[in-house]
Amino acid sequence: MRLLAVVTLFGVLVDAGDALQIQCYQCEEVKHNDCSTPEYIVNCTVNVQDMCQKEVLVKPDGIHYRKSCASSGACLIASSGYQQFCTGKLNSVCISCCNTPLCNGPKRKRPVPSAAPSDVQLKRQLLLFLTFIPPALMEITF
Repeated sequence: MRLLAVVTLFGVLVDAGDALQIQCYQCEEVKHNDCSTPEYIVNCTVNVQDMCQKEVLVKPDGIHYRKSCASSGACLIASSGYQQFCTGKLNSVCISCCNTPLCNGPKRKRPVPSAAPSDVQLKRQLLLFLTFIPPALMEITF
C-alpha cells in the first residue's frame, strides 16, 4: 500500500511539471520580421494558448508581420480560412500555426536528432522503475 502511495504521489508531481505552456513572439504590424528578439517573447496562457501564430501580410510599403500566442482551434481555422489569400503577391495574407517554443520566429536550421531520451521519457522510465521496487525496499528510512 505504501508503494502505491509513493508511486501515485510521484506521478502527480511528474504530471504537474508537464503543464502545456509555450513561449511565442508577439507583435503587431512589424516590418522586416524584426520582432523576433527577446523583448517580444511572451509566455502563452497555460493549457489554453497551445500554439504560436504568424501572419505575413504583403502591403504596398513592404512585408508586415503579426505574431502571437493562439489556441490550436482558432489558429488552425484562421490559417485554413486565409489559405486562398496566401499568394505572396500584393495584399497577400498568410497565416501559419506551430506548437514548439518560439516557432513563430525566424526559420532556424533543423537540429541533428539526439539519441538521448527527453525529460518526459526519463520521468516515465523512473516511474515505471519505481512501480516494480519490492515493498521491503520502500520501508528503508533515513
